[in-house]
Amino acid sequence: MTPSPLTVLRNASVYAPESLGTTDVLIGGGQVLGIGRFPTLAIADEVDLAGLTLIPGLVDLHTHLTGGGGEGGAETRVPPVALSALVGAGVTTAVGLLGTDCETRSVAENLACARGLEALGLTTYCYTGGYCVPPVTLTGSVRGDIVHVDRIIAVGEVAISDHRSSQPTVEEIARLAAEAHVAGMLTKKAGILHLHLGDGQRGLHPIRRILADTELPARVFHPTHVNRNPRLWEEAKALAHEGCTVDVTAFPKDDPALPGAPSAGQAIFEWWTLGLPAERLTVSSDGGGCLPQFDDDGVLLAMGVGSSATLLEAVAEATALGCPLAYALGPVTATPAGHFRLRGKGRIAAGLHADLVALDGFRVVHVWAGGRCLMRDGVPLVRGLFERGAPRG
Repeated sequence: MTPSPLTVLRNASVYAPESLGTTDVLIGGGQVLGIGRFPTLAIADEVDLAGLTLIPGLVDLHTHLTGGGGEGGAETRVPPVALSALVGAGVTTAVGLLGTDCETRSVAENLACARGLEALGLTTYCYTGGYCVPPVTLTGSVRGDIVHVDRIIAVGEVAISDHRSSQPTVEEIARLAAEAHVAGMLTKKAGILHLHLGDGQRGLHPIRRILADTELPARVFHPTHVNRNPRLWEEAKALAHEGCTVDVTAFPKDDPALPGAPSAGQAIFEWWTLGLPAERLTVSSDGGGCLPQFDDDGVLLAMGVGSSATLLEAVAEATALGCPLAYALGPVTATPAGHFRLRGKGRIAAGLHADLVALDGFRVVHVWAGGRCLMRDGVPLVRGLFERGAPRG
């Protein structure tokens, strides 16, 4: 049977991410067609979402789609991220990147993983580069990759203040930021420099130097993992006052490598209570990336793996602390979509993409991506070819 061209999602408590109350959402042609009360439509499928909360599909702007890891040898490489892991976490838009390993991982591999997930129903984008400077690219330059490859929208995650980085100079970081900025101007893309922050004492000082010494706008710099220790978190809050948008990582709870660090939920709550600019805080998962623990000599002691499921856990924690749900949803929906210029994403409104997630509390029940239902009643309707194991010959 051919599916109906229209679907009415009825009686949901809608957060767009601002609260719209209990209402209906009409979707068709991959878009939200309208929000309000609709009569019974003979040609439309109907889904009753009474008792559920309907939110925009999550935007995870820091995912290792190829898998991360490798810091402990080839056997510690993390496998690629599965479609069901993203959909089950409520993610409908993912931005893939490389990390420490820019030798056995490549921008081409990252691009291929992104294309594969998009063929299955998600929206995907990519960064060029990785930890290393000079960055690995497809065309020979950051500017060329962003200008000539539609799916590549920014450069990252370039590592600073970390023993695993290439120890780039302030001048080298500024040059990468300039390349990203101009490429963004030429293409209407984000043109952002997404910076991995380690525990090094230099912290965010290189960014502050560049803002003081160059004409580059603050929006170009997007440091991530800024909640990995209390000192860096204080620096990040100050940097937001200078116009930078900072990215908090939804690390798993009780990560032994992050003693005293604020969780993503605590960070959202604190941002709200301090009245800091809401548009300057994003939250990402580091999904598929390794979460390593090193000794003082840089020897790997243990490794976990990031998961996009921590995004909703962070939202749940922030609301439990007292943050309004509409505010807590912003850093994983509207704010990353706006900062990265992902048109049609991160909000529920007529004319925007029908990327929608129905929640029971904070448990994902249904997921629509581009109007296509990828999860129904908590069960994935679409899986990657190899998620069930290798096909039999």
